[in-house]
Amino acid sequence: MKQFDIFLGKESGVGAGAAAGGAAVRPLVEVQGLRVNARKDDGTQVEIVKNVNFTVAPGEVLALIGESGSGKTTIALSLLGYARSGCQIAGGQVRIGQRQIDQMDEKALLAMRGHHVAYIAQSAAAAFNPARTLMDQVIESALQHGVMDKTSAMRKAVELFRALALPNPDKIGERYPHQVSGGQLQRVMAAMALITDPELVILDEPTTALDVTTQIEVLRAFKKVVKEIGTTAVYVSHDLAVVAQMADRIIVLRDGAVREVGTTDQVLHAPADTYTQSLIAAACPAARVVQLREILPETVPAEARAPLLRISGLVAGYGAPDRLGLPGVRILDDINLTIQRGSTVGIIGESGSGKTTLARAVAGMIAPARGSIQLDGQNLSPTLEGRTREQFRRVQIVFQNADTALNPAHTIGRILNRPLSFYHGLKGEAMRRRTAELLDLVKLPSSVIDRLPAELSGGQKQRVNLARALAAKPDLILCDEVTSALDTVVAAAILELLAELRRELQVSYMFISHDISTVRAICDDIVVLYAGRMVANRPREAMMAPPYHPYSHLLLSSVPAMQQGWLEQVAGAGQHKLPPIGAVDPSPEICAFLPRCAQRIDGVCNVVPPRRRNMEHGGEILCHRSDSDLQQSQMPLVPVEGITV
Repeated sequence: MKQFDIFLGKESGVGAGAAAGGAAVRPLVEVQGLRVNARKDDGTQVEIVKNVNFTVAPGEVLALIGESGSGKTTIALSLLGYARSGCQIAGGQVRIGQRQIDQMDEKALLAMRGHHVAYIAQSAAAAFNPARTLMDQVIESALQHGVMDKTSAMRKAVELFRALALPNPDKIGERYPHQVSGGQLQRVMAAMALITDPELVILDEPTTALDVTTQIEVLRAFKKVVKEIGTTAVYVSHDLAVVAQMADRIIVLRDGAVREVGTTDQVLHAPADTYTQSLIAAACPAARVVQLREILPETVPAEARAPLLRISGLVAGYGAPDRLGLPGVRILDDINLTIQRGSTVGIIGESGSGKTTLARAVAGMIAPARGSIQLDGQNLSPTLEGRTREQFRRVQIVFQNADTALNPAHTIGRILNRPLSFYHGLKGEAMRRRTAELLDLVKLPSSVIDRLPAELSGGQKQRVNLARALAAKPDLILCDEVTSALDTVVAAAILELLAELRRELQVSYMFISHDISTVRAICDDIVVLYAGRMVANRPREAMMAPPYHPYSHLLLSSVPAMQQGWLEQVAGAGQHKLPPIGAVDPSPEICAFLPRCAQRIDGVCNVVPPRRRNMEHGGEILCHRSDSDLQQSQMPLVPVEGITV
């Protein structure tokens, strides 16, 4: 418990880099000549990790970066003595502390995993048992390894929940995985990994599914663990801005081989390898905006475009209905928006704001309690049962978690064949030809047709997820965090693909994301959700400079910059001193952002519901503050990688 007490600030810890008398410290992790093979369909072996060598000092954070399929996760899993299905560790040595991992039997490895070496996976949704409470799963490793008794484990779990900024930390452990948002579930997984005070933590894209404000808090918590109590970490990521905040050194990988090794500052700002240079370029938001705007069709005034989708007065939620017949807990409240044919509307907001619920309501997967959804002027049934096959075809959804969206027992070919048969009646050679075209569209080789989802990387699975939606030839695609699991190069290619399809096919998108720079690059209009309410609905151009709704301003100021030290400098979530206010009117119409708003006005915001009003530079917001008030307070924002915010 001592390490965790230091983490919470109850004791003063020794920095990870400290060494008595400045003496050289033996690396905690040492990898020499690591090779991993994968079995091909014909039974032959192919080398996917090629003679990799590196060390990690105690208290150091080493980042592994590269495109999807570069071997990042495969190398990280090798530190656990584990290889995924169809793969095997073919050679090399792996030492962690006094343990020679490559020489340990399965029993010894099981005793080590989750105790001395912990793993935080990329997809929390696929890692939890849906039939057990979160608390039971978080404390399981501590109990199995005999680290502490159940009472102590539960107490420590609650403290971890609080440190990781989870809502209602005393009670959230009683919930089941499906009862929390994706970002919340990812933080619960972090608590699961940290509960045994491991020597080494492997973080495999741990903030991929998090919104920007939550990401800041989680990164701060992770960094506090590493720097204050000496926990060593290997950080797998495609987000170079996050790597800049977390890593001391970076290894750049491509096709299972090391392309460059250096300090974080050197790799990010003076990369020597041409491949590293391409990764840095793809991660630059300014370049992304310019590139995508060149591909996208010219913006047509809204009045000249035909509305494809119209949402009016939408209310959705769960729980016992109130006296008005509305759900006791409202996830969406009075949503009104229009998507024009051939246009893209971005939906941004924190985890739990209602973004995914909105997409599911449009898709017919959640029945709204009130309001209407129209496609080309015709009302859509609130449930799947009332919709026609043609309506299914015209509205497709690409889910956030490819791991749970793809049937693990079906090959990629079978997954793509089903919509081709169902919607278009294809079979035989025509189906095979169209399947190959779809794979080519999403930049996947035809060789994946006979593979199972488990044999693909996270980014490759997400591309299959997109290809399945494209198979229907839809009019509207609901994109739920479609690039969040992808590396920068592949994400850029997917965004280019979406832009090309929009230009060539006049397809429309509802683009849900927590990556604000991406939303501003690809979307015509941007809707900001907070606690299920539309607090802003503005044209893309109006979101390029102040004034913003106070919540939009918080989101924009929380976008990580690709520079070291940004995490410590930024005035992100929880850093503003909030103006004092009196008693808050209990009306549900009072501004939901009030408890966090740095612009709140006592006697106004806490007693009078805000009215939706138009802004001078376009769009509308739900706020009492005038444009001039907001403009004055928001001017100090710093540009992020070439884009004025």
